[in-house]
Amino acid sequence: MSISTPLPRDPGRWKALVFICLAQLMVVLDGTIVNIALPSAQHDLGFSDANRQWVVTAYALAFGSLLLFGGRIADLWGRKRAFVTGVIGFAAASALGGVAANTGMLMGARALQGVFGALLAPAALSLLTVTFTEAKERAKAFGVYGAIAGGGAALGLILGGVLTEYLTWRWTLLVNIFFAAAAALGALVYVHDARTGHPHGRRLDLPGVALASGGLACLVYGFTRAESDGWSAATTLGLTGAGAVLLIGFVILEAGVRAPLLPLRVILDRNRGGAFACLATAVIGMFGLLLFLTFYLQAVQGFSPLKCGLAFLPMTAGMMIGATQIGSRLAPRLPARALMVPGYLVAAAGLVILAQITPDSSYATVVLPGMVVMGLGMGTAMMPAMSLATHGVVSQDSGVASAMVNTSQQIGGAIGTALLNTIAASATASYTHQHAATDPAATGHLYLQATVHGYATAIWWAAGFLTLAAALAALLLNHRPLPAAPAPATGEDAHHLTTVH
Repeated sequence: MSISTPLPRDPGRWKALVFICLAQLMVVLDGTIVNIALPSAQHDLGFSDANRQWVVTAYALAFGSLLLFGGRIADLWGRKRAFVTGVIGFAAASALGGVAANTGMLMGARALQGVFGALLAPAALSLLTVTFTEAKERAKAFGVYGAIAGGGAALGLILGGVLTEYLTWRWTLLVNIFFAAAAALGALVYVHDARTGHPHGRRLDLPGVALASGGLACLVYGFTRAESDGWSAATTLGLTGAGAVLLIGFVILEAGVRAPLLPLRVILDRNRGGAFACLATAVIGMFGLLLFLTFYLQAVQGFSPLKCGLAFLPMTAGMMIGATQIGSRLAPRLPARALMVPGYLVAAAGLVILAQITPDSSYATVVLPGMVVMGLGMGTAMMPAMSLATHGVVSQDSGVASAMVNTSQQIGGAIGTALLNTIAASATASYTHQHAATDPAATGHLYLQATVHGYATAIWWAAGFLTLAAALAALLLNHRPLPAAPAPATGEDAHHLTTVH
């Protein structure tokens, strides 16, 4: 019987962390940086409101549907190779979008961004997983990564506002070239991928790829259609139903094939599966903040795109403090749920504060404290959630496990956008109907009141989803760190050396 020994720590691992996180920041920024630029791009290229939605949807569809495929490619092909390829491809697609001459070219570039993002994101997280295995170092690394994952969207609003206001909308895409150049060069020098062999040679589960990609694409697009057509529309029901059937078929297939795209052991582990569920549920809640608060600050309070982006800085700072100063310091000593449960509840309390908004609310007395509390809570919970979602997974499955982290967030985001928009629209219509007869002359004021009431109602629901995430963490998670554990080995041994169930 052979005894596995821990691999020596990579002396350049902290420099590698910088470039891994830089690439991840590029992907996260892209989720919001383009949104602020959309009105300017629409005016410049002359596309319709319907096509404006596709500039966002093309990216979401490609990214969300191909994440599992990208994660398995990273496992089979090599994490570093997949990472560098994803970074370079994402930059090339961004350059194509930045010089787009028409709507089709812009949409095609956004779809290509999604394709390469689906390769890059799981490769980045899996590299982090296999590079940092010692408990305290892993906590610090995932603290930084969690802060970027949580706060990057708000930073995208800031950067998008700056670039759109002082340069042109095209720079919201072209700026990725600089991020990518630094990340790719740094990765070539400092990122190392300790290979431990392939799980089943170089076989790829092509039927699994087709079922998973098709199912996820149907779900993401179905939720997108629900936002515009309603949940009872035939298109919405058909797409979400088809997505559910394809994903059920995918699970059945994976249980029987020799070389599955997603080994079921990755999601059936109690703690990993619980972490995936918590992440998806919490992201639904986060959209109650990012989506409706952006609308509120610009449409109701009259903030410019740049001022709106800067208004999110306190939330970003709160997330960074929560992830790097609270989560990463306590994670090596406390069970994951001891951080995630209070973290999600604090974040929910922040949303309860934000749900008090009115058309005349002051940023300093309502929005600012709500953002800070929300950021602290989410940062504290995000760090252990992302770490636990990839903890103890065998090395050859790290890519697909990392892809599941991103898939959980992507599906949660798609559900959150559609569901909370529907709730807000319904609450606005109900408020208008109830108050129109009492004050028929004050049409403009009533519209404003009704709109803000819709936003506040959706934020209340978002707080409920974060409370649900806290409940899931309390019920599902039982992971406890071992005190003073030695640096864990790779592969299956790592699971037994570092985890107590």
